[in-house]
Amino acid sequence: MAGGQVTLLDFWPSPFGMRVRLALAEKGVKYEYREEDLWNKSALLLQMNPVNKQIPVLVHDGKPVCESLIIVQYIDEVWKDSAPLLPSDPYQRAQARFWADFVDKKIYDLGRKIWTKKGEEQETAKKDFIDSLKLMEGELGDKPYFGGETIGYVDIALVPFYSWFYAYETIGNFNIEAECPKLIAYCKRCLQKETVSKALEDPQKVYDFVLILMKKFGI
Repeated sequence: MAGGQVTLLDFWPSPFGMRVRLALAEKGVKYEYREEDLWNKSALLLQMNPVNKQIPVLVHDGKPVCESLIIVQYIDEVWKDSAPLLPSDPYQRAQARFWADFVDKKIYDLGRKIWTKKGEEQETAKKDFIDSLKLMEGELGDKPYFGGETIGYVDIALVPFYSWFYAYETIGNFNIEAECPKLIAYCKRCLQKETVSKALEDPQKVYDFVLILMKKFGI
């Protein structure tokens, strides 16, 4: 089943799209990249993801797979002969899925509140965001990566948000590294890998994009 035609429908600043790009890079999978305009979605995107109408969508031999973490698991199962992303042990695999889900429920949601809310709501989001990152620091422990000696599923879930940290910090007027130095050191360590540095977008560009969004939505 591995091989075949692979197309990724994506939008450049999306941390969810970056996850898929990183997973494909770790596996060495060649694919066609198609940039979507989220305000003028293509017929292909609407056809391939008629339920949520969202990116990213991985199209493998004409069959769509949606939702970033599900796509990453699919990539790991299909291209299983190189760079395993999920642990082979069932318990460790369950733990990896737990922390990836934590990233979606906490890091993404709280990060979004930092740039969409003001005043007390923003302050609460900043505190909860830092608390969540500290929990992830605890889970990382002394390992180089959440996956151990190599990048794995949780790393792929989390590290794309590093591209958004500068926007959160600048808009929220706080410093993540001052509160979570271990996590920022981890992110910088990940960026030393070519697969990561190529998959992640420039934080300044992401910040400029967020400013456009804020203006568009009157924030």
